[in-house]
Amino acid sequence: MESGEMMPQLIKFLSSLLQCVAESNDLRRGSEPQKISAFNGVSRPSISIQSYLQRIFKYANCSPSCYIIAYVYLDRFTQRHPSLPVDSFNVHRLLITSIMLSAKFMDDMYYNNAYYAKVGGISTREINFLEVDFLFGLGFHLNVTPSTFQSYCSYLQREMMLQHPHLMNNFSFNTSSKLYLHFTDQEDSSQQQQHQLAV
Repeated sequence: MESGEMMPQLIKFLSSLLQCVAESNDLRRGSEPQKISAFNGVSRPSISIQSYLQRIFKYANCSPSCYIIAYVYLDRFTQRHPSLPVDSFNVHRLLITSIMLSAKFMDDMYYNNAYYAKVGGISTREINFLEVDFLFGLGFHLNVTPSTFQSYCSYLQREMMLQHPHLMNNFSFNTSSKLYLHFTDQEDSSQQQQHQLAV
């Protein structure tokens, strides 16, 4: 399957996955202590996660692997900050920030923060602050090894097959992306951990 046909399906699946995670964590908001964060909005954004991701996909023009890397970053972030789970109040800001960072780290050409702020519907000042907050939240751990990338692709593919088998006809992630040209093949300890962004 060509990447042009694959991407809308990947966007749809990631949206569905994050929606389930957000709704599950929404139910626990009242019973567990919540960390105050710049990513939290005072109310749920009116735009759905799927529409938001589709908007980013339409205007950001980042490589397909950026969406996988952004998912890795979100997973690492939640592992390091269990008191700040992905929910309906922070998922949009976390998404635009993680995708912007993955594009900066992965792609040879990418848009500046002001452009991503417009795409994400926030101010340039806010996205600058979110970027710094996210980087510190990750401990500046941006490197993703090929083996970790493959691990997440396999995980997402399995989940997709379980939840949306009708989307899986001739579907496969292209893991021969330029990711392999960027990184050395050293073991990444996060690969050994269970993916946290799952229901």
